[in-house]
Order: sequence, then C-alpha cells, then structure tokens
Amino acid sequence: MLRRWLARTPPPAVLAVGYLVLILLGGVLLMLPPMARAPVTISDALFTATSAVTVTGLAVVDTELVFTFWGQLVIAVLIQMGGLGLMTFAVLIWSALGLPLGIMQGNYLREDLNQTSYVKLTRLVWTILRIVLMAEVAGAMLLCLSFMPHHGLGPGLWHAIFHSVSAFNNAGFSTFSPGLTGYALDPIVNTVIPALFIAGGIGYVVVADLFRRPFWRGWSLHTRMMMIGTAVLIVGGVAMTAILEWNNPRTLGQYDSTTARLTVAWFQGVTTRTAGFNSTDIAGLHDSTSLMYMILMVIGAGPTSTAGGLKVTTIFVMLLATWAFLRRRTEVSGFGRAIPLGDVLKVMALMSIASGVILIAIFLLLLSHDGEFIDIAFEVTSAFGTVGLSRAYTGELSDFGRAVIMVVMFLGRVGPLTLGFFLATRMMPRVRYPAGQVHLG
Repeated sequence: MLRRWLARTPPPAVLAVGYLVLILLGGVLLMLPPMARAPVTISDALFTATSAVTVTGLAVVDTELVFTFWGQLVIAVLIQMGGLGLMTFAVLIWSALGLPLGIMQGNYLREDLNQTSYVKLTRLVWTILRIVLMAEVAGAMLLCLSFMPHHGLGPGLWHAIFHSVSAFNNAGFSTFSPGLTGYALDPIVNTVIPALFIAGGIGYVVVADLFRRPFWRGWSLHTRMMMIGTAVLIVGGVAMTAILEWNNPRTLGQYDSTTARLTVAWFQGVTTRTAGFNSTDIAGLHDSTSLMYMILMVIGAGPTSTAGGLKVTTIFVMLLATWAFLRRRTEVSGFGRAIPLGDVLKVMALMSIASGVILIAIFLLLLSHDGEFIDIAFEVTSAFGTVGLSRAYTGELSDFGRAVIMVVMFLGRVGPLTLGFFLATRMMPRVRYPAGQVHLG
C-alpha cells in the first residue's frame, strides 16, 4: 500500500510528508532522557527539531547547556538530512525505491538542476554527496585548530564537527551558548565558517560549474546570476553593516581597532542571508541595520542549496523583468539569454506567497504577543529565510507563537520548492478569452 501511494502521489507531497515525519521523529528522540540534562517539553523538542530539519537555527533552549552529546548529535543529523534538500532527496528516494520518475517530475527535476539527461541528474546527486563530505571534513579539520586549544581534544573535535555541519548546511546552530561571539576576531573561524556557508548557499549546480567549466563563458545563466548576485549581496551586506554599526557600542563600536571592526562586519554581513551565526549582539543592532538584515534574510541564497529564502535568482529575474518593463521590452533577458515567461510568472507567485506568509505571521504574533514590532518582524523574517538570527525574542514566544514560527520555518524551507513542482505543470487552456483592459499603477 505504501509503495502504491508513493507511486501515485506527487514527489512534493511525499517529500513534505517526509519532512514532517522527520520532524516528529526528531522531536521524540530529543525528549528521551539520554538526550538532555533536564526534561525537555514537547514544545521545546518539536521547535528544536523543526529548526534543525529546516536548517534555521532558531532555538528556544540553550543547545550547549540543555542537550547532552547525544542530543547534539541528533540535532546534527537532523541538520544534515534537512540540509541536503528536497531535490537531492527526491532522486535518492525514488532511486532507492526503484520507482520511475514521471515525465513531468523528471523533466522539472532536470530543468531545476540544470541538467539535460537523467544520467547527468544521477551523477549530480553523487557529486552533491561528495561535495558535502569533502567540505564538512575539511571544515572540521580546520576548525579543530581554533577549538581544540580552548576545549581539549575530544570536546574540541566535536565542536569542530558540529559547527562544520551546521555551517555548510546554513543552519546557524552552535554548541556555544553565546554563539561565536567568543571567536569574533579568530582568523580561522572568520574564514572557515563563511567559506562553508557560502559554498553550501550558492548551490551544488554552481559549485559543479565552477570546477568543471571554464570561467564565465562556460558558466550557465544560472551560475552567472548566482555569482554576480552573491558578490553584490556580500559586498553590500558587509559595507552597510560597517557603515551603520561602526560607532554602535553594543556591536562594532566596542572594538578599538579598525581591523577588529571590519572583521566583525565581514562575518555578520555575510552570515545574515543564510547561516544565522552571530559574532556580535544581534539585539544591539540599530533598527536600520535590522531592517537591512531582514531584506537580506528574505532574499536568501541559491536554489538547490542548503539555504532558504526567496533565492538570489528569483530576485535577479524580478529585477530583469522590471528593467525590461521600464525599457518597453516584451522579452525578459539577461547575459544574452532569454528568460521564459513561465519563470517570470513563477517569480511573481513566489514573491506573492512569501509576502503573504510573512505578513500574516507578523500579524498573528502582534495580536498574541507584547513586543516591539521590529523584534517580531525580525523573528518572522528570520524564520521564513531559515536564517536563525534573533533579536533575543525567540525565548519570549508563547506556545501559539512557537507554532506560528514553526509553520513559517517549514514553509520557508519546503514551500517555494514544492510550489515550483506544481507551477511547472503545463496545461493548455481549452477556452481563450478576448483581451481586456486593466488600469495599473
């Protein structure tokens, strides 16, 4: 019966149910006595499991103080499974069960992963697994150089492994109570952690292009958009963080040297879109900086990656469509390539749904909680972008507020990709209507 249901049910529905099952299983495991130093409530366990599976990083309990090694190991496994993403799991599950991909699902998978055949699609899955393994092992080995001198051989090794997995999967979970504020000026942490979450955030297709194809001319349109968009957002995020927070005594202003301030601005400016690690006090940010971070969190990183958000390519296509309209052009194009109308419509749908989810969640939390608007809006935006940064408001959430944030985290991670499958279904209209005039703007 299960095999028949899997064969008849669209992959997005199967994978969404799979994520829910994984969250429930993770929540049950985290409630077991060996996992925590003190009893963990159902709400705490489910919220932590949801945050881990959706690679968000928001936490209602202290990961270092509450969970034992075994509990932290469960969180790391949930992060790894959630970080691999829907596309990879779709191929792995269907291949493992011996089920053939349908024409619509197979074609969309190939297009979304930028492949031209099922053979290349399968190869990409194994490429993804190799990239994950190499990146996380290398990251852990390098982080040992910083963590072992402070925590000893065994604990230092575990901290390095956990942070490597969390960073590459853009989760933002840390086994240190204050996050990475204690390593705000550590050169290894400020190099390895950003390298891991940037590599995980730009997407596996882009990483494969960078290693296998010649510079620029050999890159696909997707890779060009991702590299340019990522570079602009990194430079803009770091520069604006430095400008806005330079004299803030709670963030950059607490450091005397220019090098120290630029180091913290670098880390916090690049981590905001995807990973959610903090090397400074997020609650101490100016409101202007918080608003900028909210924009970056909504944008997110790349498709087929470990990160969430609307994705860089979505925003890129939106800007190209806007530019085409302003230039009175009937075709959207970029870098000498036309962008199909279906992709433009998908961008509009994704942005509309994202806006609706974020606004409804903010409205519900404002109705049920007493808190500053900027704190609540920041929390919701971080959840949707699966980032994990918080202005110290996560602990203030009621059970209803936690449920809202859990739904937002789930939709932020699963929703846009799941929607993409259904948007890819092409149906020829049986009736054509005469054109009508609508006054816009």
